[in-house]
Amino acid sequence: MTVQSDFSSFLTNLQIKNSGQISKRYGGITRRLNMHFRDNESKTANSLQVGSYGRYTGIDGISDLDMLYILPPSKYAEYKNNQSGLLDDCKEQIKKVYTQTEAKKDRNVVVVNFSNYVIEVVPVFRLENDKFYYPDTYDGGCWLVCDPKAELKAFKDKNQERNGNLRRLAKMVRAWRSRNEIQMSGFLIDTLCYRFLDKNVSFDNSNFGKYDVLVRDFFEFLENEPDKDYYRSPGSNSHVSVKKKFQKSAKQARESCDEAIAARAAGQDDKCNKCYKSVFGKKFPSRVGVVKASTEQFIEDVYQQNLKYNISLDCEVKKDAITHFLSRMLDVKQRIMPERNLEFKISDTDIVGDFELKWKVLNQGEMSVKRNCIRGQIVDDDGSRTKTETSDFYGDHIVECYAIQNNIVVARDSIEVPIA
Repeated sequence: MTVQSDFSSFLTNLQIKNSGQISKRYGGITRRLNMHFRDNESKTANSLQVGSYGRYTGIDGISDLDMLYILPPSKYAEYKNNQSGLLDDCKEQIKKVYTQTEAKKDRNVVVVNFSNYVIEVVPVFRLENDKFYYPDTYDGGCWLVCDPKAELKAFKDKNQERNGNLRRLAKMVRAWRSRNEIQMSGFLIDTLCYRFLDKNVSFDNSNFGKYDVLVRDFFEFLENEPDKDYYRSPGSNSHVSVKKKFQKSAKQARESCDEAIAARAAGQDDKCNKCYKSVFGKKFPSRVGVVKASTEQFIEDVYQQNLKYNISLDCEVKKDAITHFLSRMLDVKQRIMPERNLEFKISDTDIVGDFELKWKVLNQGEMSVKRNCIRGQIVDDDGSRTKTETSDFYGDHIVECYAIQNNIVVARDSIEVPIA
C-alpha cells in the first residue's frame, strides 16, 4: 500500500458512522426546548453544535458532544439570578423526550447520558457582540461569557486556508490520543493543530501522499513545545487547559513515524504498518487484512465515501400489538427478547435529492457461528426504505444502512441489535 492509500483509508475509517443518530438526538433536544421556551417545534433553530462535532474534528466512537441552546432574550429577567433553576428547567424538558435516559445538571450544563455518548447542553443568552452568557451555578451562581462562534469561524477559515488539512490532522491526532491514552482534551488537540498549521504552508498543495511527513512533523512540533499550563484558543482567545505533559508521548510517536518512513523506503511494508498502528491504533488500515467471515462485505471496498449528509436509522420492535423503538431500548441498555419482529427504517435524513439505499445485517456471537448465519452481505433496498428481520438468537448484532449518490456513499448509519 502507498502513503496515499494508507492515509486515505485511515481517514475514511475515522469518519463518524452514527452521525445520523447523533443529529436525530440533537434535533430531539432542540425541538423540546423550542416547544417549551418558544412554542415552536423546530429541530434546528436556536441551537448551535459546538465542540469537536461542531468543528468537524470528531472521529468514529465520539463520546462527548456539546450543544448550545439559545434562549429568548425575554427569559433573561426570569433566570437572571437563578442559574440553577434554568438548568433544572432545561433538564426537565429534555427528560420529557428521553424519559428513560439519565439527565442531570453539572455546574454549567445539562448532561444527557445516552448509552454510547453524552450530550452536554448549555443554555445561553446571546449578547449584542454575538458572544453568549452561559450559567455557572457555583457559589450562588453567576453568568460567564463564551465566544464559540469566533472559535468555529477561526477553525473553519484556517481549515480552508490549509486545504482541509487542519481538520484531517486533528482527527488523526485524536486517534493517537485514543490509542495511547493521552490526557488531552479535544479542544487542546484542535488548538495545537491550529498553531502547528497557522503559519505552515508546507502542506497546502499536498495530498494524502505527504501525510506521513505531516504527522511526523506535527509530533516533532509537540515534542518541542515548552511546558505550559494552558494555551489560548483560536478565535476567542480563551484558556485551553493542559491536563498533563504530552511531550514525551509526542516524542515516542515522532520516533515511530520516523521508523515507519524509513521502513517504507526500505521496502519493509509490514514493519511500516506496525509502526503506524502503534501510533494510531486499529483504525489505521492493516497491511494484511484481519480474517473476516467469508460472507461479510464492506461498503468501502465497493464505493468511495464522502459523508456530507446525515441519515438516521431506527427500528420498531414488535410483538403482537406492542411496539417499542430500539433507540429508546438502547438508551436504557435493554435487550430485545427473542421472537420479535424487527422493522428497520430511515427515521430522518437531510440528504438533498434522490439516493440509492443499501443495507447490511451482521450477526455476531457464538450462536451465529454455530448456525453458520453470520451474514454481512450488502443488499439493495426494495424501495420501501425499510428492512424487516426477526430476533432469532442471542448476540450483539449490527444493522447498517448506506445512502449512495453518483456511486459515492454520502451518508451512513448503524444501530446495535442486542438480542437476549
